[in-house]
Amino acid sequence: MKKALPFSLTAFVILADQAVKIFIAHNWRLPSSGGVFIKDVFDNDLLWIVHVRNKAIAFSLGEGLPDAVRPILFIILPLVALGAVIWYYFKSYDFTNAQRWAIAGIVGGGLGNLIDRIFRPDGVVDFISVKFFGLFGFDRWPTFNIADACVVVCCVMLLFSIFIDKRDVKPNREAQKYRMEQKKGGMS
Repeated sequence: MKKALPFSLTAFVILADQAVKIFIAHNWRLPSSGGVFIKDVFDNDLLWIVHVRNKAIAFSLGEGLPDAVRPILFIILPLVALGAVIWYYFKSYDFTNAQRWAIAGIVGGGLGNLIDRIFRPDGVVDFISVKFFGLFGFDRWPTFNIADACVVVCCVMLLFSIFIDKRDVKPNREAQKYRMEQKKGGMS
């Protein structure tokens, strides 16, 4: 149960991401077809809400790939990777509680965008555009969505927790019990 609880975050991220994407897709046409969008949320050009579609991955990488290759790279490969992460998550006793929640958030964001890639042939719905003030050559950061934001935030949390975790403590009882059972099974 302790390992499954963080996946409530996964479910929440998927539901929130898909609900907002459905709202955006049904209420705002794409700007290329004269769609209306909120160009300046805080009246300072920092945040725009705009409906765009991305048929590639982050930063529109892979946009020029042939249509036959995209499903392999953008659907099958990520599904295999997420499956491996989930398998390792449940198999391992090495994660802290914070790391488990971060992984669950990453899985939720990944699945949120995979749902779009599978069920929206015109591309992943992106809608958040943030001014980036010329950093890294971007006037505006590439448009993103809730799933993207969750993956980034949870990856940062995971990396941060890995760096601050000083594993000087003894393994917990659950891990010790599991390892003892493994040793017994291997000796008989």
